[in-house]
Amino acid sequence: MTMQTRVFIVYMNTALASRLFALADQNGMMSKGYAWIITAGLSNSLNVLDSDVVDSMDGVLGVRSHVPKSKELESFDRRWKRELHLMKPNSPLTGINFSSLWAYDTICALARAAEKILPPTNPSFVKPNTSESRIDFANLGASRIGSRLRDELRNTRFKGLSGEFNLINRQLESLVFEIINVIGNGRVVGYWTPEKGISQNLGPNYKNGLKQIIWPGDSTTTPTGWAIPSLKIGVPVKLGFPEFVEQRKNGNKTTYTGFSIDVFSAVLETLDKDLGFKVLHDFIGFEDETGLMDGSYDDLLLQIKNKKFDAVVGDTTIVANRTDYVDFTLPYSESGWTMLVLAKGDNRKNMWIFLKPWTWDLWLTVGTSCIFITIVIWVMEHNTENTEFRGSYRRQLAMILMFPFYAFVIPQRELVVRDCSSFVLVVWLWLAFILMQSYTASLSSILTVDKLEPTFDNLERLRTKDHFIGFQSGCFVGNLLEKQFNFSRSQLKSYGTIQEYHEALSNGSKNGGVTAIFDEIPYIRVFLKAYGSQYTTAGPIYRTVGFGFAFPKESPLVSYFSKAILLVRENETKMDEIEKRYFGEKVTSVTLAPTISTGSSSLRAFNFGGLFIIAGIATLFAIAISERYIWQRPVALIRQYLTSDHPANRIELAAQPTAEMDAGDHSPEVHQDSGNSGRISGRIKEDIAVE
Repeated sequence: MTMQTRVFIVYMNTALASRLFALADQNGMMSKGYAWIITAGLSNSLNVLDSDVVDSMDGVLGVRSHVPKSKELESFDRRWKRELHLMKPNSPLTGINFSSLWAYDTICALARAAEKILPPTNPSFVKPNTSESRIDFANLGASRIGSRLRDELRNTRFKGLSGEFNLINRQLESLVFEIINVIGNGRVVGYWTPEKGISQNLGPNYKNGLKQIIWPGDSTTTPTGWAIPSLKIGVPVKLGFPEFVEQRKNGNKTTYTGFSIDVFSAVLETLDKDLGFKVLHDFIGFEDETGLMDGSYDDLLLQIKNKKFDAVVGDTTIVANRTDYVDFTLPYSESGWTMLVLAKGDNRKNMWIFLKPWTWDLWLTVGTSCIFITIVIWVMEHNTENTEFRGSYRRQLAMILMFPFYAFVIPQRELVVRDCSSFVLVVWLWLAFILMQSYTASLSSILTVDKLEPTFDNLERLRTKDHFIGFQSGCFVGNLLEKQFNFSRSQLKSYGTIQEYHEALSNGSKNGGVTAIFDEIPYIRVFLKAYGSQYTTAGPIYRTVGFGFAFPKESPLVSYFSKAILLVRENETKMDEIEKRYFGEKVTSVTLAPTISTGSSSLRAFNFGGLFIIAGIATLFAIAISERYIWQRPVALIRQYLTSDHPANRIELAAQPTAEMDAGDHSPEVHQDSGNSGRISGRIKEDIAVE
């Protein structure tokens, strides 16, 4: 692909330049996308050119010497025009150019120098002029004052009509230049000085850069400087996923449609409208004799390196190894790839769904907690006159198992009589209330939210020989599964359409299908739109940059297309319109991909670990206070063992505190029990009276 230049620098006299620009205008070379620059000689002579020639030069840039405004210049200009009108009334000239001003200042400088040296000097010739011809330079005479006049002219300094007169290296040089935009007789868009470089003005309000330039074709967009020939664009040809790229043949005419093609068309429109150049192109399908894709996407991109294509447009993913032989634009969509598997059946049709809110370890922990708390209450209530915890062993065992439910079913009934037992019962009710609320919320979520769960989410198990893995034909995912994820090549199967995906996953590995298919999320979203009730995603999302257009290495087009892609993507209305046209929804954003969950939604014992710890500590604290003999006897024995000197005394002393302790411990309990007996007896009498 050879770029055609659109920038021209004109360095010629006014006669040739007039003919050049007239011909350029006739051949359409003074239109949008071209850039013309003229040198100082032509820029200083714009006012002597015909108006038709100047009109054909609209948009040209030029450089000329800066002439500062002054009263002397205005006076001279008026006198010049008056004398010109008297001498040549029909002259097309309307003003004086910069070269004329320089000539006038040079004559003034020569006159000044001559005035300084002529009065005391004899202006005779060293060698007389012997030739009558005016062009015989070899026989011209030489003045005696020539060298002095030359030296005086070099040292002459004054402010002339063109500015400061100063000869540098025997030549007049301008210290300030104007950058003009040829609109009419020239519009100044900036200045150049040795100190400041390019600026918009010369005053104290210095501003860098140039003013707005009107380029040929009345364009305000800076031309690229080159023209693009018609691009040969390679397009992938495949049977599956026509929403992205589809080839349609109608006789000898072949057209291409799809999401990627429409995005490319929007980018071309932006290039022409906002960036100032038009790109012609021809789509060429990458296909073999049978009409199928002639290789993989990597093979398609290699055709750019082989100069068969100038670019590739389609659903090509930007991958690191592909940048070795092509340059990608910025992505026009997000992407990533993940695993697609069969979904489990609807949990709401399961007769054991009431067990699903909790995992088995939480059910076991709750049951154990119920039995533990009941046993603690039984220990504290067993030696009282509470008849609820008395009777046969069978009755007491039934009470231990049923007590947690009694506390909820008959809350008004006084099941315990001791304060410590009541405290433990309150702790149990608090624990049970939190567990019940969590159970209700989890069960409601399961019953109301239609959530599909994967039947297979273990990537390690997929590496066994019993499982086969699918991927899209020609996609880079197949190489990644083999090289980075260490899957055997014999396990991998390629598919091209969503129907083949459906059939392979439905059959499973045991019936000639696959257990899972790995593909990019945009394709998975298209598949789930058709078969969403039967399949779901699982595992993590492996990020990729996204889809992009490919060009040759170091192609200047990449930066322009990337900028145009940014402009298109910033126009969300345009992108949404394209996506809805083919997908009905947004599918090229990873953030909008389906929620991928490999864990169970059931609550585990670990989720309530802190709650069980608090309840356990509170229960142990209560039994330690209520049944002090459990820990006081061992403490007393240890104390006697440490304070006694003889073994015989150690046994005798150990018995006395124990007896005293028993008497002391039981005395308050007897009073309490007697009080409880009174209350129970009174209740029995009331029941008899009622009967």
